[in-house]
Amino acid sequence: MIETCSKRCMVLGTVSLGILTIVVLILESHLAETLSGSQRMRNKTFPTENNSTCWMYQPYKIISECHPCSDFEIRSKSIGVCIHTSFKEILKCENGETVTRSCDRVAYLEERAYWKFTIWSSVIGAVSSLAVMLRMRVLNHRAKRRARQVLSNGSI
Repeated sequence: MIETCSKRCMVLGTVSLGILTIVVLILESHLAETLSGSQRMRNKTFPTENNSTCWMYQPYKIISECHPCSDFEIRSKSIGVCIHTSFKEILKCENGETVTRSCDRVAYLEERAYWKFTIWSSVIGAVSSLAVMLRMRVLNHRAKRRARQVLSNGSI
């Protein structure tokens, strides 16, 4: 079935599947943030500095988003929350208390890893496609040369 498709049809199908994939990824990330953003973080219990749990019972502001702890903080164990996940975020409760809380993921690092994977996959796919096209060209050239040789010898 796929052998009957023209090159134009194959390219159009590949491009449309790529666009559909990007749309699905965008929708999925948007829905994941809106549906489980605050509930997911409130249900998880992360270690906090000074055993303060004001963020569980009071409204709070995130002063510093989840980011990696420095190597010094991890090795020296100066900030206890860095021991568990190697990531921390700083919160400020309504009563004015500032709390450092451990967190499990850093969004921008995950996004960067995803884009690295996507770009490398695209590059490897493009190089592979180029290699296949060059190999087909070489094989077609050899087949034409053999056909010419057979025809020139007159051994039909």
